[in-house]
Amino acid sequence: MTTFTREDILRNAKEQNVRFIRLQFTDLLGTIKNVEIPLSQLEKALDNKMMFDGSSIEGYVRIEESDMYLYPDLSTWVVFPWVTEDRIARLICDIYMPDGTPFAGDPRGILKRALQEAEEMGFTAMNVGPEPEFFLFKTDDKGNPTTELNDQGGYFDLAPTDLGENCRRDIVLTLEEMGFEIEASHHEVAPGQHEIDFKYASAIKAADQIQTFKLVVKTIARQHGLHATFMPKPLFGVNGSGMHCHQSLFRGNENAFFDANDKLGLSTTARHYMAGILAHARGFAAITNPTVNSYKRLVPGYEAPSYVAWSASNRSPMIRIPASRGLSTRIEARNPDPAANPYLALAVMLKAGLDGIKNKLPLPAPVDRNIYVMSDDELADSGISSLPSNLIEALKEMLRDDVVCEALGDHALSHFYELKEIEWDMYRTQVHQWERDQYLTMY
Repeated sequence: MTTFTREDILRNAKEQNVRFIRLQFTDLLGTIKNVEIPLSQLEKALDNKMMFDGSSIEGYVRIEESDMYLYPDLSTWVVFPWVTEDRIARLICDIYMPDGTPFAGDPRGILKRALQEAEEMGFTAMNVGPEPEFFLFKTDDKGNPTTELNDQGGYFDLAPTDLGENCRRDIVLTLEEMGFEIEASHHEVAPGQHEIDFKYASAIKAADQIQTFKLVVKTIARQHGLHATFMPKPLFGVNGSGMHCHQSLFRGNENAFFDANDKLGLSTTARHYMAGILAHARGFAAITNPTVNSYKRLVPGYEAPSYVAWSASNRSPMIRIPASRGLSTRIEARNPDPAANPYLALAVMLKAGLDGIKNKLPLPAPVDRNIYVMSDDELADSGISSLPSNLIEALKEMLRDDVVCEALGDHALSHFYELKEIEWDMYRTQVHQWERDQYLTMY
């Protein structure tokens, strides 16, 4: 992680002709928010004296207690490369109350609390390698997004089939200029779908990078006359977009998930961690898959993991063990999607895994056959359960899971549930085009 001092930032701002600074943070639903300040206020911001109205942010506080403070994380300083005049820089902030205590509902703070528990258990780092997928759609003559794809490419296709290649290349170049280490970029399975993989990082940095990644993708796509969306399932009949999360725990320089003497190279710690993830998968689904649309992706037949199981040899279960071993030993949770608030998603998965370690939860046997072709009886005999089938089911499971509730804390839990219950009711009571197509002339 790059280390910047206060003096480094002030000097860099002057050298780069920065005129405005965006103090960024994330609301409960995962949306990036910012307070933009002129350069003249940068020193005040670096002194943690910038205040904002928290009552106007989803899931934060009531109007009677609205004053909140932005504490910038100096390591997140970056100058946006796509603005060449009156340049704009960014600092990601933690949220604090007027009395100097961290705000209990700050998603970044919630992840920090989970990491503190891991540290108390002897783990010095949670490393995360996220894989957020996205679609590129054409825009109309007014710049509004359409559902018309800009290519008909497939997995790993090249131009001319992959017409998004130039846009994707510019996204990669921009990310690299902002300090990302890009490992691969390619066309995904569905037409118009793309993936750009960046190197793993510690949990907080990884969540920060996911938010920055989304901002860059949308910004550069717009410059190409395209609309980028991280909606989990924008089109019926093709694969949806996931955000697979590779994760491991470290003790200093030692990967706590690796055991050279184990048949699969997995330590007891890794097995208990996985057991915790599986045990709480239904409970944290509302966080890792937080929208009505998320559950249109989690259906059999489109490579999405709708079943709570694990394997080292196939991709149909929820957890896969990639082949790399040693320092690269990790688990891949395949159920999260890119609509998730990354701070909350990593927090609940970490807490679930730590619960498995603390309570030495037994790991079920791996499922090494294609779950999608198994019958209901075979699933039952193998003890394989499904993830929730819709948002309201996931929300109810969340409230029943004490570990997930504790990870979120009372403030975030109650506000998240309230916001998502409203979302479900709006969807449930809406009359959709499918219903008109199906019933209008039939009855």
